[in-house]
Amino acid sequence: MTFEFINGAKPKPHSILFIGGLGDGLATTSYVADVVTALQPTSWSLFTLNLSSSYQAWGFGHLDRDTDEIAQCINYIKEYKKEKYGQEGKFVLMGHSTGSQCVLHYLSKPNPHTSKPPFDRWLEHVKRPVVDGGIMQAPVSDREAIQWVISEGFMGKTPMELQETYDKLVAMAKEAVAKDISWDVPLPLSLTSQFGYGFSTPVSARRFLSLVSPESPKSPSEDDLFSSDLPDEHLAKTFGMVGQRGLLRYKLMVLMSGADQAVPSWVDKDKLMARWKAAANANSKTPVWDERSGQIPGASHALSNDDQAEPRRILCSKVLSYIADVEKL
Repeated sequence: MTFEFINGAKPKPHSILFIGGLGDGLATTSYVADVVTALQPTSWSLFTLNLSSSYQAWGFGHLDRDTDEIAQCINYIKEYKKEKYGQEGKFVLMGHSTGSQCVLHYLSKPNPHTSKPPFDRWLEHVKRPVVDGGIMQAPVSDREAIQWVISEGFMGKTPMELQETYDKLVAMAKEAVAKDISWDVPLPLSLTSQFGYGFSTPVSARRFLSLVSPESPKSPSEDDLFSSDLPDEHLAKTFGMVGQRGLLRYKLMVLMSGADQAVPSWVDKDKLMARWKAAANANSKTPVWDERSGQIPGASHALSNDDQAEPRRILCSKVLSYIADVEKL
């Protein structure tokens, strides 16, 4: 299900499709309202998409299914704009948090996907259409975030207590997955909730292992795309494939939040982004990395705090500058 936000009477043949993070759905990412307002004088409208993994269903979702649904939505929007304006218009895919994982997954994986998960055996992969632009805001590592939670303690639990719970969950999840079952097995809410996953949000064994990726950095899981310790060889398979897949006509803009609460203090954001840039541009004839990429000073994870007016202004300014160049393609 997709919703279009239109502000102003100007025709809007061009489109931004916004994908939120874990637990997000319609209008749950507050800065979207700022972006919609900023788009008022332009020829762009913004769409949000409720995936089958939106809201509390993320614990049983996976990136292949998400990006299949995103592809179907893009095809629908393009047909809708063509019927309304006589042209498909330009198209930008923008992700926040785990939505950034969807953007990178969409742009870097084989087209269509080749996976045949036993727990989602009725899933039929679709061929993903080419998009003109891609924006990732607040790309963070779920694995490093949970490591940080464990090291600091959380919700009255000590680091030792959380480590014991984590080890127990990993062992339970691995045992469930090893049985080669054809469905997802939910882990105990009493355990997963200790890490902030929610007291009413079920998380499957498979998705938990994908998010915490216990074999990383040697063998990263599907969801482990942004950890700071991933080797360059792995980045070549993710960021490095964006230019090779041919699904992005322009460049990739990556905006990290300077004061992101989900990024551990030991992560050097500038150094990490420099590695992503090098990987993205390494095997491409033209630069894949957009030079507007970088940190938004003082920005929280979702720019949702009361003191976020200036970070939101910077974000909107960068988005407007970026789509202006996309429109020139």
